[in-house]
Amino acid sequence: MMIARSLLFMAILALSACGKAHKPLPQPEPPAAPIGKPSPEPQALSSDSWKYKIIELAKEEWVYFGGQKVVVEGDEESIPHVGIWEDDDYAHSDRINQYWRAVGKSRLTGKDCSQPWSAAFISWVMQEAGIPESLFPRADAHKEYLSYFIHRAQSPDAVLIPHTIQEYKPKPGDLICANRGRGFFGEVVEEVPEKLNAKLHCDIVVDTDGRTLQAIGGNVRNSVSKTILTLSEEGYLRLSSHRPWFLVVENRLE
Repeated sequence: MMIARSLLFMAILALSACGKAHKPLPQPEPPAAPIGKPSPEPQALSSDSWKYKIIELAKEEWVYFGGQKVVVEGDEESIPHVGIWEDDDYAHSDRINQYWRAVGKSRLTGKDCSQPWSAAFISWVMQEAGIPESLFPRADAHKEYLSYFIHRAQSPDAVLIPHTIQEYKPKPGDLICANRGRGFFGEVVEEVPEKLNAKLHCDIVVDTDGRTLQAIGGNVRNSVSKTILTLSEEGYLRLSSHRPWFLVVENRLE
């Protein structure tokens, strides 16, 4: 049973991003994390705050793409609900063109499936939320804006602060970032790196209760997907072979 399940996950990972690949069948959602001491209710965000706008824009795009869910439980991954893929129809392919326009690549659409668009998605959300480029530079690769945050982290006016996953507990509005290159997974990164050269991926945290976390990102299994994670007992991100998380960007935007 475990072998068959592992093969299914590998098949999902191997799917090409474009057209003729068959969508996986929805898989049962793993049982919820055990309920421990409830976390305190987070302070409500003002509806005109930048952080609120970032979260709501991410949620709206997730709904528009059919609400695809990806559940990561340790080293297991499932897709209990399959949404609309990047090249399913003209409307959603064109929507991805809007993301690409935010980073100056107006000719690309959802049909250009070989072009990773997760950083363009994040940049579009920041643009639509009204975040100035001086605070969040638009980029078609995550390492570009992350390097900017790392360089400015010690500045008194820094509002997007990178942390390692074991020193900061992610909150709604933050970014969680993973390495998607080869040969990286294995150990928790002890310090925020000074330079980033690998291929990366970041999602926007939209909800957490201290036990589980929900984050929305683009180009996750060919769609705008919500990833659901189980946190450590202390409320930190856990390293996973599917998502080798190594960085949390604290969002201090008002």
